[in-house]
Amino acid sequence: MTGFRERLRALPVLPDGLTAWDVEDLDDLPATPHALFESWFEETVAAGATGPHAMTLSTSDGRGAVHARTVILKDLTPEGWWFAGHATSPKGVDLASDPRAALTFLWRETGRQVRVTGTAVSDPDAGAADFRARPDASRAAGLVGRQSETLAAVGEHRAAWADALDRVRADPELVAPTWTAWCLRPRDVEFWGSGAGTGQTRVRYCRPDTSGRRWTKEFLWP
Repeated sequence: MTGFRERLRALPVLPDGLTAWDVEDLDDLPATPHALFESWFEETVAAGATGPHAMTLSTSDGRGAVHARTVILKDLTPEGWWFAGHATSPKGVDLASDPRAALTFLWRETGRQVRVTGTAVSDPDAGAADFRARPDASRAAGLVGRQSETLAAVGEHRAAWADALDRVRADPELVAPTWTAWCLRPRDVEFWGSGAGTGQTRVRYCRPDTSGRRWTKEFLWP
């Protein structure tokens, strides 16, 4: 019988025939990580990736316990990468305690990964606009709230969600009071690419602080 370790080793990590990310000169790259990210994102969408806007958000509760979950990228602006949720959720509580956070994108279809590290800043007004733009079912889920609290029975949530769905359909302007948006203002952004024939390539964009200084670029050993 094949052991679990052997099963894992037999699985492919990336598709065959990927186009290598061949970078010889850092000056050939965009001046900002935002521009390179957007270019990579469009290429990933064109490659037929499923959920390219899904990302892992990693936070700390300020006491050393680290938590991670998958969230959806809501926007990319000169200020940074945006996501949303309840201020009372575990991620909201973590960010209130320690705003330092990280995002990780893995795009298997193109053999690329992006890591964004920085400080998250909340924006309730942007959060309200995000909430109103969500589909009714998602607004209902957000209106129920109580994320990560203990649930006595699944039927209890189903009933609360159905009631919330009626409420949001009756009032398109209804917003969950604790819903907010966060902008992760980047300190450094790392791009990793793998392809046939050249192996892996890593580039990191760095900025000493978030005051708008020019980004620096550097290669990293894979």
